[in-house]
Amino acid sequence: MMTQSAPRPPRDAPHVLIIGGGGTGGALAHDLTLRGVRVTLLERGEFTSGTTGRHHGLLHSGARYAVADKESAVECIEENQLLRRICPGSFEENDGLFVAITDEDMATYDDFVRGCTECEIPFTELTPAEAVRLEPMLNPEVKAAVRVPDGTMDAMRMPLRFLATAKHHGATLMNYVETVDLLVEGGDVKGAVVHDRVSGADGEVRADLVVNATGPWSEQVAEMAGAHVPIQPSPGVLVAVRGRMSNMVLNRMHRSGDGDIIVPQRALSVIGTSSWTVEDPDDLDVPEEHVRRMYEEGAKLIPAIANAPLRAAWSAARPLIGSDEAAGSGRELSRTFKTIDHANAGIGNFVTITGGKATTLRGMAETCADVVCGKLGVNEPCRTREFVTLPHTAFYAEPERRLA
Repeated sequence: MMTQSAPRPPRDAPHVLIIGGGGTGGALAHDLTLRGVRVTLLERGEFTSGTTGRHHGLLHSGARYAVADKESAVECIEENQLLRRICPGSFEENDGLFVAITDEDMATYDDFVRGCTECEIPFTELTPAEAVRLEPMLNPEVKAAVRVPDGTMDAMRMPLRFLATAKHHGATLMNYVETVDLLVEGGDVKGAVVHDRVSGADGEVRADLVVNATGPWSEQVAEMAGAHVPIQPSPGVLVAVRGRMSNMVLNRMHRSGDGDIIVPQRALSVIGTSSWTVEDPDDLDVPEEHVRRMYEEGAKLIPAIANAPLRAAWSAARPLIGSDEAAGSGRELSRTFKTIDHANAGIGNFVTITGGKATTLRGMAETCADVVCGKLGVNEPCRTREFVTLPHTAFYAEPERRLA
């Protein structure tokens, strides 16, 4: 493992502007600085305050996608193993159980085991008695269980490691700086028109290339340059109840559905999630019927959920790749990611990275950085597979910058 610092990019290095301060933007800033690229990153709110900071906190093994979305499953297990090495101490390496409760669940069992085998996801088949011994609060009607290498993460602290390491290597990170327009000159994107929501200052940030890493907002940002991104924002409600009712991540062994995951987070249990689609990722609510559904479905895994005190309920918009026509509830769309070079549509110096999951943020950044460096003529390999990131506490060692 590499733990040494990297040199800061020189002032005459190519300059990339990243819009979006979530996990993907942070990982991309980290990757590019290690390749000697100068980076400025803008986030309209607090870092990680969008989708990144609102998910379960699940380190995916990929098993959830092993039957119906094998591309995402393979991405998840590869990055699961990498993140454990480059972000040591950021995860509860507590594993997960996929549990069959009903005969309908059992009908999925053979396909599930076959999918894990094909995607090279390690697994152990358990008897009902073995599963209940591991998780005493599990529904005693369990018919079968499979153990996989899921884990639990802090949804904000793990991405902060990438932001901290990027900052340490010279990236300029600015929060509460909103991109209100893109500078397009002669068909090329030259930077962004921005507004500092703290100081009230307006200004421009120019760069050699702009990356749109805004997740469910990526279509809105792309439209500023006349570009299109086939993204469908898909919100889901999550519910946290008081009491840590399992030590492992629990999943129902069936097609993805409402309330079929329980993730232990410190002294809480987080149940999720529902799924629908919206046009505006800022237009989210927490429907009461969705909260009830989380309780009802979660109780099928752990009966005590039914009477657990509510700690919090919230929603987050997933950036799923697909058209409005294909979206449905959002569950029909893949959880993979996509890098789009808008030069293919006649818009130069502009790239979008979107889709994916928190587990795949590093891999998403590597793919995008390869495209960016190719366009800039930077012949440097990715180093993030072996470079151990700084702890999240290092993020606070240097102050954030504001517009001049």
